Amino acid sequence: MTPETRSGRGASLVGGMLERRYRVDSLIARGGMSAVYRGLDTRLDRPVAIKVMDAQYSGDRSFVDRFEREARAAARLHHPDVVAVYDQGVDRGPDGDHVFLVMQLVEGCTLRDLIMARGGRLPLAMTLSVLAPMLSALSAAHQAGMVHRDVKPENVLIGTDGSVKVADFGLVRAAAEAGTTSGSIILGTVAYLSPEQVTTGAADARSDVYAAGIVLYEMLTGRPPYVGDTALSVAYRHVNDDVPPPSGLVPDLPQALDDLVVRATRRDPAQRPENAEVFLDELQRVRTALGIAPVALSVPASEERTTQMATAAEDPPTEQIPAVGDTPVAPQRTRAMARPATDDEHTQDFSAVAAEPRRDRDRRHGRRTVALWTAVVLVLAALVGGTAYWLGIGSYVQVPRVVGEPEAAAQQALEGAGLSGNVTRENDNTIPEGVVISSTPGEGSRVRSGGTVDLVVSLGKPKVPEIAQGTTVAEAESAIRNAKLQPKRDESGDQYHSTVPEGRVIGVNPAPGTPLNISAEVTLVVSKGPPPVQVPDVRGMSRDDAFATLSNAGFEPYEAGRQFDSSIAGDHVISTDPAIGSEVRLVGRPRIGVVLSNAVEVPSLNGLRVADAQQQVAALGLQLSVQSFFQRPNMMIWGQLPLPGSKVEPGSTIHVTAF
Repeated sequence: MTPETRSGRGASLVGGMLERRYRVDSLIARGGMSAVYRGLDTRLDRPVAIKVMDAQYSGDRSFVDRFEREARAAARLHHPDVVAVYDQGVDRGPDGDHVFLVMQLVEGCTLRDLIMARGGRLPLAMTLSVLAPMLSALSAAHQAGMVHRDVKPENVLIGTDGSVKVADFGLVRAAAEAGTTSGSIILGTVAYLSPEQVTTGAADARSDVYAAGIVLYEMLTGRPPYVGDTALSVAYRHVNDDVPPPSGLVPDLPQALDDLVVRATRRDPAQRPENAEVFLDELQRVRTALGIAPVALSVPASEERTTQMATAAEDPPTEQIPAVGDTPVAPQRTRAMARPATDDEHTQDFSAVAAEPRRDRDRRHGRRTVALWTAVVLVLAALVGGTAYWLGIGSYVQVPRVVGEPEAAAQQALEGAGLSGNVTRENDNTIPEGVVISSTPGEGSRVRSGGTVDLVVSLGKPKVPEIAQGTTVAEAESAIRNAKLQPKRDESGDQYHSTVPEGRVIGVNPAPGTPLNISAEVTLVVSKGPPPVQVPDVRGMSRDDAFATLSNAGFEPYEAGRQFDSSIAGDHVISTDPAIGSEVRLVGRPRIGVVLSNAVEVPSLNGLRVADAQQQVAALGLQLSVQSFFQRPNMMIWGQLPLPGSKVEPGSTIHVTAF
């Protein structure tokens, strides 16, 4: 019989498509709130795990909104020890809506499978090698302002490559705010719930530390510290008993590990490590002091299967766990449980735990004396009084309506009810800036007087951030993503800029400060460097004047040779390379070749004696050819060709007539 058939649910999804992109291939497992399937992202051709929430949540708008926000927050957790969240959505079809989450597919087993395969206890080195990455993942979440709220072995995955990954961030919080639950409901796995989650429903980073301490206890001993016939009896133990040192069951454990477990599971949250990062630091100090090196983890052969943070449909709920020595504990399911009430009926429920054994003894021993009855009544009164004191009978108040109210009005309403507000801010496309999006616990929930209510206040639509000119593209893209927007490059829109270097950002489009919907595109305008400059017209200039003109334009001139040009005087510019008028980009100082004229200007020789004329033309690199009717000493020149002022090539001959 397949898991789909046994569960009676989910078979219709197998073989189908969600949002026309994600193919549902097979059911992996089912938990308290959802089912997990192996699937395929047909767009990217990538295997994925698809968590589909139970139908009771699909029609609850408050759950869907919170689910989307928590999924976006979880998707921002980029950490090697966190199961990556790829996408979330709501598939709407004729058979109803399916709220789903698309995650990294992890091949391997859960920590629960590993514990059971090992017969209960894990070796000490293996225990610490699991706990360290588990705390590292929680630390990343706490630094991002997230709280897991349901830390347990089922949500810790062991990959076939030995990796440890934590899954299911934020889902319990989303379900806790859904209309299907109320303020009197505890949502979580009772064996790992912190006392404050039982009494008020509130949870912070220290609540995750408590649950991690319980998981550590279970890895060391093979069982959680509290098991019982009912979920309420286990919850009662969390509230009223201190978690015992694990050496009570495993005597050879080092004292340092006892201290680590006891400190992490203090009933008073203020006495625990303030977050997973601090807990991890303490763990590393203990590991170093004990000289315990990390070990490679391996998935037991019988457990090599695809798993994704859910238990099979036939897994027993928490209250059915047998309290037997070191017997491995069955998988724990996230469940909704009625929070202990604060009226007389609540007192009777808890007092019955202590009174029932006494009535049994009374029936066995017969009628007591009046004095003994008086003592019994006094003992019962003390028990009831102690329970009432711890659970705060009469000291609970209801969370007022704050959703949809301006932040100041919400804080005033909470103060009027004897509560305080802890504000975090998120962008929202529809809710105006400064208005409360949600509260945890929600409206009408019962919270101990003086407690804290988490408020999510809208920042309104995200605004295009201010990007300084000259910022790198990577820095600009990061700033845009941090503003909940999507950066875009369009090279056709890049521009020249005289001061912003090539490849750096000039600006953005739309302009900074423009409000946009979440994930809307913002185009980066990137510099192509300085605009190109035309090579100035230096033809006919002297060498020195041309070099000065080119240098002033940002170029580096150099002499590129000489040529003859009858129209250009010697040592004056004939042409340039690149050519005059060409556009050249001023990257550095571009070199410009200058071609000079080698023309020689013919001097006037008329009236000179032949001997003097020969000396003058020789100095110019020219030759003299003399024609005369009679050869006589001291002949005078009375005609010449070329004419004076003509430009000739070096070595040319000047013809003269003398007499």
